[in-house]
Amino acid sequence: MLFASHHWPRWGAKDQVAFLETQSDLYKFIHDQTLRMANHGLTPLEIAERMALPPSLAAEWHTRGYYGTLSHNTKAVYQRYLGWFDGNPANLHKHPPVEAGRRYVELAGGAEPLLAKARVAFEAGDYRWVAEVVNHLVFADPDNMEARNLQADALEQMGYQAESAPWRDFYLTGAQELRHIRPPAAGPRQGATGQLRTLPADSLVDSLSVRLNGEAIGRAEPAMTLTFTDVDESFRVRVRNGVLHHRVARPTADAIGLTRGTLVDLVTGEQTLEAAQAEGLVSGETAPLQALLAVLDRFDFWFEIVLP
Repeated sequence: MLFASHHWPRWGAKDQVAFLETQSDLYKFIHDQTLRMANHGLTPLEIAERMALPPSLAAEWHTRGYYGTLSHNTKAVYQRYLGWFDGNPANLHKHPPVEAGRRYVELAGGAEPLLAKARVAFEAGDYRWVAEVVNHLVFADPDNMEARNLQADALEQMGYQAESAPWRDFYLTGAQELRHIRPPAAGPRQGATGQLRTLPADSLVDSLSVRLNGEAIGRAEPAMTLTFTDVDESFRVRVRNGVLHHRVARPTADAIGLTRGTLVDLVTGEQTLEAAQAEGLVSGETAPLQALLAVLDRFDFWFEIVLP
C-alpha cells in the first residue's frame, strides 16, 4: 500500500510503480523545461505562461494542479537556480507598492479614470488585469472602498476559477480582507507560542536572532549568560554588529537563571521582567536581559496581504 501527500492511497505494486514513475516524470518535466526556457532568456512570468504538460502527463488526475500549480512551481525552479531577479534592469530596483501605486494612479489620471478602465476589464472577464491595476489604487489609497470592493470582486472570480486549493484560498482571503476592515487589536495575536515552548534550549535562544530588531539595537552590545534551570543548560549570549550570537557556556556567578517557559513568557510579553523577578522566576543581574528584551520584536499572527 502506498500513501502519498494529497493523494488517495494506492494498492498493488503495478499501480504503485506507475504512480511513482509518473510523479517522478512530472517533477523532472517541470524542472527541465523551466531551465530550458530560462536558457532561452525567458523570465519566470513568461515561463509560467508557456508551461504546459505533455498529453501523457496531463491525462492523469494526480498530476493536476489541485494543490501546487505549474505556474507556481516553475517560478520556484527558476528562483532555485537564478534567484528572484529576471534580468530586466527595470525590475532591479522598483518602487515599493505604496510609492508605485501613487505613481500609477497619477499616470492613469486619478482614481476615477483608473476605476472606469478596470470596470471595463472586469466586464470583459479580464480579472487578472483588474486585480493588478486596482491593486495600485488600493495601495495608494487603502481607504478607497470602491477600489477595494472592485478588486475583491475580481479576486473572488479568480478564486472561483482556481483549480488549486491554495490559490483559491489566497484569492478568497484577499477578497475578504478588502471587504472587511480588520478591527484593531489590543496587542499582537502571536502565533507559534506553543511551538516555542517545546523547543530545546539551544533552539529557543537561536530563535531570538530573528526577533532582534537591528535598527532598534543600534550600537548597543548587551551580553549575558543565560542558565535554564529546568534543563540545567547555560549559554553565553551577546549582540555584536546588530547580530545575536550564542554558544554553550558554563554557568557564571552573574548568570541569569530562569526556565525556558519563563523566557518565552518574557519574549512574547505574557510576563514582564519585573513581575517575573518579584515572583522569583528570574535570578541574577538582569540589566542585560532587559536591554535585549527591549529590542526583540513581537510578531502578529494576522497581517494584511492585499493592503499596505
